[in-house]
Amino acid sequence: MKKIILGLALGFAFFNSGFAQEKESTDFNKWQARFRFVTVLPQESATIEAIGGDIEISDRLIPELDFTYFFTENIAAELILGTTKHDVKAVQTALGDIDLGSVWLLPPTLTLQYHFNINDFRPYVGAGVNYTIFYDVDPGAVVDVEYDNAFGYAFQLGFDYDLDDTWFLNLDAKYVMLTTDVTVDAGAVVPADVDINPLLIGFGVGMKF
Repeated sequence: MKKIILGLALGFAFFNSGFAQEKESTDFNKWQARFRFVTVLPQESATIEAIGGDIEISDRLIPELDFTYFFTENIAAELILGTTKHDVKAVQTALGDIDLGSVWLLPPTLTLQYHFNINDFRPYVGAGVNYTIFYDVDPGAVVDVEYDNAFGYAFQLGFDYDLDDTWFLNLDAKYVMLTTDVTVDAGAVVPADVDINPLLIGFGVGMKF
C-alpha cells in the first residue's frame, strides 16, 4: 500500500512539474509591435559604364513600423515596414557631377531573430531577406533614370528594455546588402551597377500583445 501511495505521489509530482514547465514555456506574449525613428545611412558605391565615376546617395531620417511574432520565448520573426526618399548624384564622371534627382525606396524586410532574455533587458540578433521596390523616380538633370527592384540580405542587432509588462524601449541596427542595376538616359544610355548597402540605426518604443 505504501508503495502504491508513494508511486501515486511521485506520479502526481512529475505530472505537476511537467505542467508547470509547459505553462512557463507558453506563458509569453507572442506578438509585439515597435515604432521607431530610423536613420538610413547608405554605404554607396557604383560601377558606371562609359563615363566612369561614382555615386552619392543622401542620408535620411524616417519613421518605421515593425511587427514581431514569437514562435518560442527566444525565437521570433520580424517584418519591418518603412519607405524612404533619397537624393542621388553621379560624381567624378567624365562629364563632371550629374544630378540624378531622387527616388523613393520601399524595402520590406523579414528577419528571423534569437532573443536573449536577461530580466528586463532583452538583446537579440537576426538575419533575413529584403526586397526593395524603387518608385516615384525624379530624373533630375537627365532624361530618365530606371532602377531595378532587387533582393538583398539583412543582418540585425538590437535590444528591448522592458518598462512594464506591456511597453518597452528599443534600440536596433540593421545592415542590408542591396545592389541594383540602374539605367540612366542622358541623351545616351548609361548603365550602372549600384551598391546601396544601407546601415539603419533606429530608436523607438514597442508594445507586447
